[in-house]
Amino acid sequence: MQPAPRLQAQAGPALPVAAMVLGTRVETAAALLPRLFNLCRVAQAQAVAVALGRPAPEGGTEILRDHLLKLFVTWPVLLGLSARPMPAGWQTDPGAIRRAVFGPEGVPATPDEMARFLVSGHGVGPILGAIDRNFRKGEAVTAVLPFAEATNLWTGAALENSPAARHARNPALAALEASRGRGPLWRAAARLFDIAALLDEGLPPPESPARGEALVQATRGLYGLRLRAEGGIVTAFARVTPTDSLLAPGGVLAQSLAALDAARAGQAALVLDILDPCSPVTLTREVEHA
Repeated sequence: MQPAPRLQAQAGPALPVAAMVLGTRVETAAALLPRLFNLCRVAQAQAVAVALGRPAPEGGTEILRDHLLKLFVTWPVLLGLSARPMPAGWQTDPGAIRRAVFGPEGVPATPDEMARFLVSGHGVGPILGAIDRNFRKGEAVTAVLPFAEATNLWTGAALENSPAARHARNPALAALEASRGRGPLWRAAARLFDIAALLDEGLPPPESPARGEALVQATRGLYGLRLRAEGGIVTAFARVTPTDSLLAPGGVLAQSLAALDAARAGQAALVLDILDPCSPVTLTREVEHA
């Protein structure tokens, strides 16, 4: 029997962040983390501030920008479509964002409205519709993993730590999970509801479950930080990111690749971009003898 190739993900070496901040002054650590992790600069600053009991900066603009870039620039290119400009005035005009993202019918709130949105040609419906058409039934779909929360985030277990975890009970998104599974469309469409939340009441605010601990809603999911200081010097430090959950053994990335035909390399690139790890990941083909 011919050996069957399968895709595997290899993450790049992790930065020794703890070693870089332990023993430094709190102000140094607070300035360093946003510089080290530029993709989620504000989330890093929020987490440090909350862990230290200080006022945290607003993080919604960063998340909104990241989602719009995916929907208007990155994903269209990967789908062979034309990139579109970001909505005019997206930083100051919520109405412009609503029209550009959702079209005249507004946010799809029910299963029927979501089904119509995917074929409507309105807003980013064509992008999500193209993602839907690009994957076969069951392709890049994962098992049902626990949602990331304060009680399990630090365990190192495989978790669903993504925007979809924030909106899984939304009727329109739940319908996509029921019909397509926890796959590319489900995870991509979840960003719609992040955008809708940011334009309305906002996402859940940062919280501190215990002294020196912070939980922050970041672009890619739930981010945790533990930081203790004595006399203004950092004495303990640990962090866990959505990417840590994504790359956990048997986690979402491994399961998604296992459910994808290794011959469809172009699809793998799209899957990886939808899952959106915040650190470099290399995809390789491993020959597995059947």
